[in-house]
Amino acid sequence: MTKLSVNINKIATLRNSRGGNNPDVVKAAIDAQLFGADGITVHPRPDERHIRYQDVRDISRIIKTEFNIEGNCTEQKFIDLVLEVKPHQVTLVPDALDQLTSDHGWDTLKHQDYLKDIISVFKNAGIRVSIFVDPVIEMIEAAATTGTDRIELYTASYAHLYAEGEQEKAAAPYARAAEKATALGLGINAGHDLDLHNLKYLKQHIPQLDEVSIGHALICDALYLGFENAIQLYKRQLS
Repeated sequence: MTKLSVNINKIATLRNSRGGNNPDVVKAAIDAQLFGADGITVHPRPDERHIRYQDVRDISRIIKTEFNIEGNCTEQKFIDLVLEVKPHQVTLVPDALDQLTSDHGWDTLKHQDYLKDIISVFKNAGIRVSIFVDPVIEMIEAAATTGTDRIELYTASYAHLYAEGEQEKAAAPYARAAEKATALGLGINAGHDLDLHNLKYLKQHIPQLDEVSIGHALICDALYLGFENAIQLYKRQLS
């Protein structure tokens, strides 16, 4: 079964826009679990413009499902936070410091030595590691030699082509990448721009998919459909 991890960054963005603690991101994490989410994802950034580092600590104390922390592992502050909190999974993303949102995967050939070193730091602490990659066979092959447990396929190009009506073209490189990853013994996650329209088709073409992390689209849908209903609808696309 493919797990749904709900990214609650956008709830923190709304809170931060007015100050105070409304909406409460810790309560959102609790409720997402109650409403059927298989996990909670957060992506703290150095400027703390949405999820704050203290949010991560607070959520870690109440989590009953799986906790996934995404972020830029070139920041020592991020490394220290992950080692302190010890989530079930850390997802390493090659973000620039001022980046609006993630927009590419790791060059696992160019950064091979660095990834081996940083992945070993987290794995030695008992944390499962996933690294963000594009659906490129060479990048998948090089990811397998870094020591990572999983890859997270960056699905923005899939979502873009799917929206243009090019469903088969959109899914093909991801299916090939997933087949290669499976053959190399890697687990497979996916995320970015996945929504109620394109999620089921991706799942059909990557049956070995372990987990998807979805935030922006799910929170947008929740404004109209309700938080619990949105989570259940996304889970239905994965069943």
